[in-house]
Amino acid sequence: MSKSNAWETGLLNVTFCNIDYASVGDAGGIRGSASAGNLYISLHTADPAETGNQTSNEVAYTNYARVAVARGTATWTVSGNQVSNAGAITFPAGGATGSTAVWFGVGVGGTALNAGTLLYSGTLTAQLIINNGITPSFAA
Repeated sequence: MSKSNAWETGLLNVTFCNIDYASVGDAGGIRGSASAGNLYISLHTADPAETGNQTSNEVAYTNYARVAVARGTATWTVSGNQVSNAGAITFPAGGATGSTAVWFGVGVGGTALNAGTLLYSGTLTAQLIINNGITPSFAA
């Protein structure tokens, strides 16, 4: 069974932008959170897999930390059944030890070593070799 584009868009709006999805279930629909909170972007050396979490194949370079991005329309854009970041997402610069990132994740775990539920993951358009002084970033 496949989700319709309308359903995918509604779920993306609730998850990323904290926008209510009306007319699902009772009259209130699926509601956003009273306090939107953050999603956490992670980098991975390989596919974290659908059964994984945010620590699955997560990079471990010196200074690495997941990046908190607030849930809301100022930070995420949903168009059709696709979502994109509205501003740059920048990770800490690499230090003494490096890593190579080929996947990214979006989840709820705020710190590395916190398993955190992985909500979405995908491949980077090109592998990113993170060495001393390299600052990984996703453009808007």
